[in-house]
Amino acid sequence: QVQLEESGGGLVQAGGSLRLSCAASGRTFSTYLSWFRQAPGKEREFVATISWSGGTVFYADIVKGRFSIFRDNAKNTVYLHMSALKPEDTAAYYCAATYEFRRDPNEYRYWGQGTQVTVSS
Repeated sequence: QVQLEESGGGLVQAGGSLRLSCAASGRTFSTYLSWFRQAPGKEREFVATISWSGGTVFYADIVKGRFSIFRDNAKNTVYLHMSALKPEDTAAYYCAATYEFRRDPNEYRYWGQGTQVTVSS
């Protein structure tokens, strides 16, 4: 079992930055921690993932170069630093955990409750 809790969402102007945090607990060893997002009326989409060691990182093309994912295993926390934010980045952002790298949200068993990010134009 893995428990996840996101924080750090909010309202930001286009071009601004925001950092999301996800505190993990339980069986976190060797997990991939990922961020997904879901805008109203749209499917949940993959944003980024990072391996336990931090040596493996993948980003969705739409956020590459603007978002950074990193984790602090001593604090059992994964972060998503978002910069150059666009109105189309507006969504509920979710943290998820798995033991093998996956992009498909249907293959994730452990989810946080989500945190809202709203980017105004």
